[in-house]
Amino acid sequence: MTQDTSSLYTPAGRVLALCGGVGGARLARGLNALIPTPGQLTVAVNTGDDFEHLGLTICPDLDSVLYGLSGKNDEQRGWGRADETWHCLEALKELGAADWFSLGDRDLAVHIERSHQLREGETLSGITARFCERLGIAAHVLPMSDDPVRTTVHTDEGELAFQEYFVRRASRPKVQNISYRGADTARPNEALLQCLADGSLEAVVICPSNPQLSIDPILALPGMRQALRDVDAPVIVVSPLIGGRAVKGPAAKIMAELELSVDSAGIAQVYLDFLDGLVIDAQDADDADRVPVPVLATPTLMRRQEDSTRLAAQTLAFAHALRQGPQRINGTTGR
Repeated sequence: MTQDTSSLYTPAGRVLALCGGVGGARLARGLNALIPTPGQLTVAVNTGDDFEHLGLTICPDLDSVLYGLSGKNDEQRGWGRADETWHCLEALKELGAADWFSLGDRDLAVHIERSHQLREGETLSGITARFCERLGIAAHVLPMSDDPVRTTVHTDEGELAFQEYFVRRASRPKVQNISYRGADTARPNEALLQCLADGSLEAVVICPSNPQLSIDPILALPGMRQALRDVDAPVIVVSPLIGGRAVKGPAAKIMAELELSVDSAGIAQVYLDFLDGLVIDAQDADDADRVPVPVLATPTLMRRQEDSTRLAAQTLAFAHALRQGPQRINGTTGR
């Protein structure tokens, strides 16, 4: 499939998206524009890169999704809030506080209120739901788990917490392995499991997020891969690569260092046990013959809202076409 015949496609059933930060949030924004009915879209977000900083609980991927869906994200930087100021960070620098992780003044409000509510005994899911209500977000946004999971990057320079590797070290150390501490005992969000078991679920979309850093922490939760194998809806992955490179972040670098093929076939391999279809960029259309599931090749770069909405519509139309086939195609049957 290479032609755009789906620009106006909207789903009749529920849609579940799994995503990380910037790239994932952009497609989630397109899905949200396409599916304005409250509760019809569920967005389950990676929390493996959450951490404590200056006494505050920081949830970067959750916040990227919240800002993106509420229209408060900074389009130029690609992260954080629009119209941000940095007075608090400048004052912290004057006091000699850690300043390697940038916290804007508007962004701080979210971290302060979240941390306060967590100390009061509220769950991360409950806090996120309240934030969505206050920000006017119709989609059901939820953390992958209310239990802590922490991504740890094992490198040639030693073991690094995710934000130390990603922000403080700018992803420079060579990655040898990645682990997800706490994932083996963390409980998947109950609302996520309920969504996967819902007979009205029309599609599961894995947004164009870093496979190892943003999606694998979700898949590491007990029972998640099996739930995706069992789900009665097509599972579609949107590749984060264009021309063998990541649009943003170290996805290509990490895949190469972990000896994975840095192309569409490598992306498919990560998810092959439950993958039903792969969306790749039009530049990578020649990769389709090496991917063992159906492929949709289309422009995937999302610069503007209309790009996000178009890609969301095409992805859901692709899932619908697979579902309407004579039998459900699964990752072990080939193209």
